[in-house]
Amino acid sequence: QVQLVESGGGLVQAGESLRLSCAASRSILSVNAMGWYRQAPGKQRELVARRSTGGSLTYADFVKGRFTISRDNAKNTVYLQMNSLNPEDTAVYYCHANMNRRDYWGQGTQVTVSS
Repeated sequence: QVQLVESGGGLVQAGESLRLSCAASRSILSVNAMGWYRQAPGKQRELVARRSTGGSLTYADFVKGRFTISRDNAKNTVYLQMNSLNPEDTAVYYCHANMNRRDYWGQGTQVTVSS
């Protein structure tokens, strides 16, 4: 099992940046894949960015060039750097991990972007 704790959300203005962090309760080297999803009110949860076991990165079209996923193995932490935020990015952002064919989710962190 792995527990995930997100942090770094908040209220920002359009054009500003935020960095989200996801701290895992165990070594992320033992996790198959980790990534970030988001869910806006009234919408389904959607993929934002993901890093696979082999290291390949996947980004949603709506964040390409603005968001970057990275990790610090020593800190067991995955980050999501979000630049040029716009009001459409307002959502709860969830950290996700897949390990031994099971999915794990954090509690989510709210990101609100005002125009």
